[in-house]
Amino acid sequence: MIGPVYVITDPGAALSVPDQARAAARGGARAVQLRDKTASDAELLALARQLLPEMRAHGVKLFLNDRIEVAIAAGADGLHIGQGDGDPVAIRARIGAGMLLGLSIDTEAQARALPGCVDYIGAGPVRETATKPDAAAPFGFDGLARIARLVAVPTLAIGGLTRADIPALKAAGVAGMAVVSAVPRAPDAAPACRALVQRLGLGEVRPRVIGRFS
Repeated sequence: MIGPVYVITDPGAALSVPDQARAAARGGARAVQLRDKTASDAELLALARQLLPEMRAHGVKLFLNDRIEVAIAAGADGLHIGQGDGDPVAIRARIGAGMLLGLSIDTEAQARALPGCVDYIGAGPVRETATKPDAAAPFGFDGLARIARLVAVPTLAIGGLTRADIPALKAAGVAGMAVVSAVPRAPDAAPACRALVQRLGLGEVRPRVIGRFS
């Protein structure tokens, strides 16, 4: 499975990106996304190739953010794209059927128009977050619940979320949470991740559609 904790790396954190990924794996995350808007394709490719064997040894899926060709060249487990990164249908054709594809959703209209080629959505921001200053307006937990009901794929909530939000996330019916600050920027990343996993409960928050996530 991919959830319930999906960790997004942060090149601005004190911990190095490889160590963030390793801490997430030790903490029980089942997915790690490499996101770095300033790194070159060559740098990200080298990093992905370094981390893929380590992540797979822990049963963790490695995703790339935005970089389609890097994901293909690395043989990554998945690719996550935003609304401005191109047509998801064309991107699915480019990456093939074997790679997971996630799409960022920040409005109900986008959720209603979700193409069938997407495997999961990242819905947010739930609240304002310092890790993505250009994010859309936050829609809160009520908006999150509405979006989760509109799609037939697992929803991962994102946007300033902490351990204290887990009851609200469960009530919203999402499959899990995607985090930056709560793990990569935590004083001790692996225990912070483990606390989220234990509080969510691997069997307690179930995707609306299991399929490729099992």
